[in-house]
Amino acid sequence: MEKEENQNSQPEDNNDIKENKDTVKTPENKDLKPEDKIKELEDKLARAYAEIENQRRRFEKEIKDAFEFGSFNFAKESLAILDNLDRAKIAIQSDEILKSNKDLDKFLNNLSIIEKDLISIFEKNRIIKIEAKGKKFDPNLHQAMTEIEDEKSDEGTVVQVIQSGYMMGERLLRPALVGVAKRKNSKNAEKEEKKEEK
Repeated sequence: MEKEENQNSQPEDNNDIKENKDTVKTPENKDLKPEDKIKELEDKLARAYAEIENQRRRFEKEIKDAFEFGSFNFAKESLAILDNLDRAKIAIQSDEILKSNKDLDKFLNNLSIIEKDLISIFEKNRIIKIEAKGKKFDPNLHQAMTEIEDEKSDEGTVVQVIQSGYMMGERLLRPALVGVAKRKNSKNAEKEEKKEEK
């Protein structure tokens, strides 16, 4: 009798085994059919491939940016040389003692040649001066340092350039430090009118 029960139980176990062959158990879904499992794996493979492709594109962009803008900090620091050349020319032209020197024009001419060479090197490396005077104030390119009352210019127009700004390709290397036009205050206008009347 016991043997018959064991034999009867074996076919039931065999049926269980057949049912298990039709389904694959995973931690996410314990009863997935092989077709569903294949679809799931294909989806995971497609996502992994897309992630790898995105990462490859990011790396290519980073490499390109490194080549294009790797010298960004060096270029930014080099602008000080150009600024100092300009300041030196202004200081020399303003100095009363040096004005009487007969070789002053030759010296200033040599400084101008150096300045032009440096600007030429900058332009070859896509470093371009931002033209600001007379343009509408743009906070992406300009940094307002002062407001200047000016009736001749439209409000918000750059009327003074304190320090030139530069672009390196499409990237801002340094903003232009500028003075921006504003309308005269009515209070200031009234004070001036009273002064004129006196």
